[in-house]
Amino acid sequence: MGLMDEVLSACGVNAAQSPQHGTALTAIMDYINSPQVGGLAGLQSMFQKNGLGGIMSSWISQGQNQSISTDQLNSVLHGGALQDAAQKNGMDSSALTGMMASLLPCLVDRLTPNGQTPDSGLLSQMMKGLAAGR
Repeated sequence: MGLMDEVLSACGVNAAQSPQHGTALTAIMDYINSPQVGGLAGLQSMFQKNGLGGIMSSWISQGQNQSISTDQLNSVLHGGALQDAAQKNGMDSSALTGMMASLLPCLVDRLTPNGQTPDSGLLSQMMKGLAAGR
């Protein structure tokens, strides 16, 4: 099972039955990797600056993942980067934000398997593998 399948499965999504979720996951990766966000560390900083650092910390830690609402995400996300990622993947940005609310906690959880953000080289490899569907 590839990383993309693991993330979708952890979120309760069957990739074969919902290819739209796979597209959304690719768009989320594009968003995280955008220069405006700056990877997981940049995303974590955005959450902290907007008072939601505890939510993202729960995704990184080895405990239970806290949920996030689309309203909370909208208060954190960089609109331009989100619009670019959605457009690149043929999605509407509001649809992407809705799917992001369920997929982002699982994605961050899988990208931080030891309860901490991996070094940039390993994280880059993981993200490339995810983007390749492995």
